[in-house]
Amino acid sequence: MFDKIMEAQQKAGESKKRLDAITVTGSAEGGKIVVNANANKVIQSVHIDSVFYADADKEEIEELLFVAINKAMEQADNISQSEMAAMTKDMFGGMPGLGSLFGK
Repeated sequence: MFDKIMEAQQKAGESKKRLDAITVTGSAEGGKIVVNANANKVIQSVHIDSVFYADADKEEIEELLFVAINKAMEQADNISQSEMAAMTKDMFGGMPGLGSLFGK
């Protein structure tokens, strides 16, 4: 049992490294605001088009920034869930009936 726990911790660490290396992007207003994050939901950069920034008001920028962030986080969530499902299947796939506990 201890071996399984150690294996699970190792796989979780490997999974985190893979998710750290995956970049997701959310954009709003046709790319005038772009947010890049990794699949672990850590925002890495925000770009706001300078012409748009000069013409837009504060509330518009804030609203569109939320849209871009939420799109990036949704992509990160989807990738993370896929990664966790694959890891769970690898770990528990050989145990009859246990896979159904995780929706598989």
